Amino acid sequence: MLLINCPYCGPRPELEFIYGGEAHKWRPPDPMSLDDEAWSAYLYLRNNPEGMHAERWRHIHGCGRFFNARRNTVNDTIAVTYLIGANFPLNEGGSPS
Repeated sequence: MLLINCPYCGPRPELEFIYGGEAHKWRPPDPMSLDDEAWSAYLYLRNNPEGMHAERWRHIHGCGRFFNARRNTVNDTIAVTYLIGANFPLNEGGSPS
């Protein structure tokens, strides 16, 4: 079983968490100024990389808080978890997810 290190509660089994989508994806400041294509891209287009990826998770059977994690999608290992709003760790190439 995968252990996920909640930044608030410590290591817990994966069954206590739910995936919350791609991390570091911010809502456009003025959504009304977007055309349909740009709004659709914001809502539905997500990165799906092979390798390290920044994700948002929620500890639903614990503190209930959201946090971010850097997970390797190839071998399903979580390298690091960190608070939302914190500077996130860079991948091996020196760039975010």
